[in-house]
Amino acid sequence: MSPTPRRKDTPKRWFDSDATAVRALGTTVSAEAMVKLLSEENLALLALIGQERPVSIRALAELSHRKESNLSRTLKKLHEAGIIAFEKGEGRTRAPRLVAQHVTLDLDLMEPGSVVSVQRPGVR
Repeated sequence: MSPTPRRKDTPKRWFDSDATAVRALGTTVSAEAMVKLLSEENLALLALIGQERPVSIRALAELSHRKESNLSRTLKKLHEAGIIAFEKGEGRTRAPRLVAQHVTLDLDLMEPGSVVSVQRPGVR
């Protein structure tokens, strides 16, 4: 079975294939999972990370008034989706950093093959 050809107006993928995404992220990100991940609360969290640049997950937990354990799970999912990265801090700390500038969901309601595209600054 040959792959469905991409329409000209379909956004470019950050990864060239699902296999590359799995190797890079350890998972594929479905459109449904991305929609759930980008909840209003998590969008506010991403804005906070971008604006405040917290020095650790603990500092982000204090800024966001969220429990560190729940926040860590959310950050892990955002990392797997290619939206944030972790910068090594002092000792064993990791500082979350916003690495994606745009997330585009292109949902074709008539055919399978929806595309999730995560764009990092400077990458088109």
